[in-house]
Amino acid sequence: MKPKIKKAALAYSGGLDTSVIIPWLKENYGCEVVAVAVDVGQAEETAGLEEKAKKTGASEFFLVEAKDEFAKDYLFPVLKAGAAYEHDYLLGTATARPLIAKKQVEVALATGCDALSHGCTGKGNDQVRFELAYMALAPELAIIAPWREWDIVSREDAIDYAAARGIAVPVTKKDPYSRDRNLWHISHEGGPLEEPGFEPEPSMFKLTVDPEKAPDTPERVTISFAAGLPVAVNGKKLAPVALIQTLNALGGRHGVGRVDLVENRLIGIKSRGVYETPGGTLLVQALRALETLTLDRDSVHEKEKLAARYAELVYFGQWFSPLREALDAFMNALMPTVTGDVTLKLFKGASSVVGRTSPHALYSAHLASFDMRGYTPADAAGFIRLFGLPTKGRLRLKAGTTYQAVVSGEG
Repeated sequence: MKPKIKKAALAYSGGLDTSVIIPWLKENYGCEVVAVAVDVGQAEETAGLEEKAKKTGASEFFLVEAKDEFAKDYLFPVLKAGAAYEHDYLLGTATARPLIAKKQVEVALATGCDALSHGCTGKGNDQVRFELAYMALAPELAIIAPWREWDIVSREDAIDYAAARGIAVPVTKKDPYSRDRNLWHISHEGGPLEEPGFEPEPSMFKLTVDPEKAPDTPERVTISFAAGLPVAVNGKKLAPVALIQTLNALGGRHGVGRVDLVENRLIGIKSRGVYETPGGTLLVQALRALETLTLDRDSVHEKEKLAARYAELVYFGQWFSPLREALDAFMNALMPTVTGDVTLKLFKGASSVVGRTSPHALYSAHLASFDMRGYTPADAAGFIRLFGLPTKGRLRLKAGTTYQAVVSGEG
């Protein structure tokens, strides 16, 4: 039996799913619908949303500006953690979802809503991300997930549902891609991409030029960091949003940041997605290069392990979790010395590190050189013998010699 709902706050994007959810909620729950759009850098996609939402039946509409908060409090912590899900996905959508849910909850509580709703499918990760955030921030509110309730079983059905009610949607049966765009990236899923052997059409890409058509001359860009945070591009200090936008333009111009993945969703289904993350790709690469210069070996290696766990937490929707906060504390403890400049060369879809400097560099040209003056090579002999004891002991054991004989040097 459906709960009695008076007013529901819907995470609204103006896309296919949320466009049909407004009339569906009114028809099936008889409730008012408050459409909540959160600007995390969708660019022109936020234009005209209020008119569209109210035309399709929303009683109220809110557009919440959140780009600065997204950059500073969500993207930059993920960047500092070095988090990339299954090595390559830089978590653009996954990082935005908890912030969108947070703003949706704030509007819901302020407008007297007794329910929260989203347009995520029952097969995907986003349903988990939204609903775990709802549970963390407003567990008293009911949750309505239309894709788990209604009779619509495909995007074609949703298009037909919208057409029957005179609702204009940005997706057609000829252009069936499902896209999500924000300040960090744009993702492409669905349609012909559901066949993993299908090569993406050049016209599908939005943020990056075809690498084959990128400039024939390489371009160098220098990114400056202060305590692990990016603060300037080519010597010009920039606020977080402007910095990311600047790097998006630079990387996109050279076709940098395209990734074609078959990834493992939280619920176990494999899905294929194509991502464009030009600025984020440059930032991740530059910060890693700077860390190799400024962090000690054990810290770098431990950070790499925890980065994978951090990425899982974000991907799985566990942003509002004690573990994620604890990992942030670990990452922040390492960052004070991660200050300096990294220069990247961009060319035909690739970016490569060509230089890095830092006032806190642990690198010593003298120690790294082949010049032995000031260094005693003989010191290494004892260390190597001790380091090799387990290996030597195992070999002796196989040969039938006792371990004691190995330690004493006998045999």
